Amino acid sequence: MATEGSRTAVFAALTGNALIAVAKFVAAALTGSAAMLSEAWHSVADTGNQTLLLRGLAQSRRAPDAQHPFGRGKETYFWSFMVAVMLFVGGAVLSIQHGIDALQHPHELEDISVNVLVLGVAFLIEGSVFLFAYREFKRERGSRSNWRTFRGTKDTSILVVLLEDTAAILGLIIALVGMFLSATTGDAVWDAIASLMIGGLLATVAILLATETKALLIGEAASRSDRSGVMAAVLSLAEVSGVGRLLTMHMGPEQVLVNIEVEFADGLDTAGVEAAIDAVEEAIRSALPHAGNIFVELETAHRG
Repeated sequence: MATEGSRTAVFAALTGNALIAVAKFVAAALTGSAAMLSEAWHSVADTGNQTLLLRGLAQSRRAPDAQHPFGRGKETYFWSFMVAVMLFVGGAVLSIQHGIDALQHPHELEDISVNVLVLGVAFLIEGSVFLFAYREFKRERGSRSNWRTFRGTKDTSILVVLLEDTAAILGLIIALVGMFLSATTGDAVWDAIASLMIGGLLATVAILLATETKALLIGEAASRSDRSGVMAAVLSLAEVSGVGRLLTMHMGPEQVLVNIEVEFADGLDTAGVEAAIDAVEEAIRSALPHAGNIFVELETAHRG
């Protein structure tokens, strides 16, 4: 399941994007800016995306049942993937369409002071949400680089908020530059180009997010360091003489399924084997606190 920090970050992003979307639509209606209209649809897409994420987070907390014996942790990954689809269709495609329409039917911008004011407020809100999400991201990062953490994270909720807010901040800058150039040169083509660039930016983020969540959705192993820690912990037990195949899969951001082949020392009777299995499970959970379902396959030479 996702952390409490993830849920808080999603709630903050949802509230901020809903307020920003309303302000952007008003500004776009007053000024006729294609870039501002693209930004408004961008915020609508982000608001819908956060709603999907919250649904996924809520569903992922449901207890296992007969139909879902390993729980519903992957609900988070499914809805994160849907966010990528919505970001592409609801954000990128609409922005590109508005940009093309603005190129074909240029419209002189009215006073852009309203747009500048709205973009400034939006920048402050998006920046605050970004910083909150980045703090959660840094907590997971530790000493690793941002890129390695990004590729290795299993918490797609934080990943979605972080990517969306990065795209939002860059989109605001692009929109502001496009409107400024159109206003100063009197050529509306700059505003249209800004809309196209925003669409391209959203498409890139959507594809990147879809790629990362797809790997988790179809089943991704625990990190190499986590697997090494599990192997070392099990091999350190006096009852264990060897470890065979280790299989892991993330069933959610904080839920890992573990299957391990263990060879026990000779001379253990039935009670000794049962105690050894308990010791193996305890060692695994000590090395990997997120381990949920653990399956130990016995590879003993002698079973008394």
